[in-house]
Parts: sequence; structure tokens; C-alpha cells
Amino acid sequence: MTTNNELNNLINVASIDLGSNVIYTTDEFFAAANRMLAETEAVFKDEFDDNGHWMDGWETRRKRVEGNDHCIIKLGSLSTIEKFLVDTSHFKGNYPLAVSIKGSTAKDIRDEDFIKKYKDYEWVDLLEQSNLKGDTKHYFDCKSQSELTHLRVDIFPDGGIARFKAFGSLCFDEKLYEQDNINVTSMTNGARAVYTNNEFFGPLKNILKDKEAINMGDGWETRRRREPGYDWGIIELAQPAIIDNIMIDTKYFKGNYADSFSINAAYLEETTDSAVVTQSMFWDELVPKQKLQMDSKHYFDNSVILHKKPITHIRLNIFPDGGISRLKMFGKFVKTSEIEK
Repeated sequence: MTTNNELNNLINVASIDLGSNVIYTTDEFFAAANRMLAETEAVFKDEFDDNGHWMDGWETRRKRVEGNDHCIIKLGSLSTIEKFLVDTSHFKGNYPLAVSIKGSTAKDIRDEDFIKKYKDYEWVDLLEQSNLKGDTKHYFDCKSQSELTHLRVDIFPDGGIARFKAFGSLCFDEKLYEQDNINVTSMTNGARAVYTNNEFFGPLKNILKDKEAINMGDGWETRRRREPGYDWGIIELAQPAIIDNIMIDTKYFKGNYADSFSINAAYLEETTDSAVVTQSMFWDELVPKQKLQMDSKHYFDNSVILHKKPITHIRLNIFPDGGISRLKMFGKFVKTSEIEK
């Protein structure tokens, strides 16, 4: 059975927030396919539009001919996938009976050119046809860890999916080595949340998004601390990086923002997620404790960054608790072969 901890250590590479997009579908009469790529939980509205009941997801019309419906998703970045979520929440009398998923790799091709000949590409089976239930979250393992650019989702024969997620990792783009002032803690550049001691109101991974937060729930927020100490979260970068400047945003957090923060960091050649938690207690300080304000962007330059050594992991500490919406650490990725041991 898939657990939340397993998924928290993976990235939803099919998220619309990461640039993923449905570029083709056989039908989306009742509800646009892109809706199912949203990160938010699906909602139910007792509303109707010109085509029928409004549904939060992808819904096709009732099929009256042979065959089944499908759509093509172009991933925002080259990715590998470990698990899928196919969520039929609120689809009760109109869910598909089954789903299958295939993947393909087609780099540097325009969407219109891919669509013209997508059936001619080599497609790898990622999920064999599997049964679905109405109003249910279904978790499936991915059969292949191939690097992929596109997914084909087939539903049998028709119906609706509320949310579709593909959990895995983004493949690092080596062109980033040639660029300066990159947000190395961006999810789109391969950064991921490893662990946090608390994320009661909002997950740590939210702070790695590029786009500004849409509301308070789109950030990282811990519960009210009723004991001594402080809250913290660990983030792994896609590759080693040297940090030049930092931005922390507390947008929407007004009566519950983190009062201050600090950052510890380390360069780790080999480790595991569980080992990192203990190791982080001994990491060097990168940014000493700094005061924060409500609902504001805070910028910190070289004057507060304590060293220019390459790092692979950071531990963001917030005092004593509360929320932040985004963390952006700008610098340059460094090839491992160029790092002095």
C-alpha cells in the first residue's frame, strides 16, 4: 500500500505547476483534461454549464461507438516515474471502468508535430489495463523507470478522472551548468523536499514551486508549537551548487508567519533520506538567524551567506513555528568532477 511518506519524497512530474500539459485528447466534452493535472484536491460543485454538470477533472461524453478515450500529456521536464495516482473523486455514475498508461520519449519536438504522428512513436507500458472504482483514489506502481517526455492515458471506455498524478523525479538538464543565478531550490530544476518535522497545515514541498503562492495553503505551515524548540525541513538539490543570494517569501502569512529563520547546509556525496535527518544536526551554518516579517518578500545577499562551498542539501529552520510560502536560493550548479575533495 502506498503511504504519504513515500509520495512526499517524490515529485508529481505530471503537475500543471511544473509545466505539464494535455496536448491531445479524443474527447473532453464535459470537462477539460487539463483540470486533472491540478495539484489541489478535486472539489464538487452543484453547478451546471452548457454541456452538463460541472466536474473538477477530465470527463468525456458517453461513447456510442467502438473504442475508448485517451489523452496525451506532455511532461514539463524529462522525468522518471515510480508511482501513479488515478483519482475518481466525485465521479460516481460516470467514472471509467479501467485505465492504462504508456510513456514515450520525444525530445525537442513541437506539440503539433508530435500529435500528428504520436501513434508511430515507441510507447513503453507503464501500467497495464487496471480496474477503477468510483469516487476513489487508486495508487499504482510504474512498470518502467525509463526517462520520459510524454504519457498516454487510456480510459475504458469513457468517463471521468478527477486527478491524475505521476510521482517520480525530474531528470537534470546539463545545460543548467552553463547558467548563473539559477534558483537551485526550484522544483523545476530538480530540488525535492526530503523530510520535515512538521507540515500540519501545508507540505514543505510547496516552498519549492516557481510561481507565487495562490493562498496560504500553497505554502509550508507547521502547527502551533507548544513546547521548546523550532521547526525545520530538509531539501535536496538536484546537483551540487554554490549559493549567491536568497529570497524567502511569507506571502499570505500574517498572523502565523515564521518569526525568523536560519539555514544549515552540507555537501554529501552519498547518503539516504533517513540518514540525512540525523546528519543534519551537524551541518555547517550557511545563513545565520534572520528576522522575517508578515506577508513579505525578504532578500539576502552575500553579506549574510557564510561560505561559498558547494552544497547538496539544506536544512531550513523556522523559529519557533509558522509558515513561509516560497524559498528561492540563487547560485550556480557545479559538476561533481570539478569539486575539490
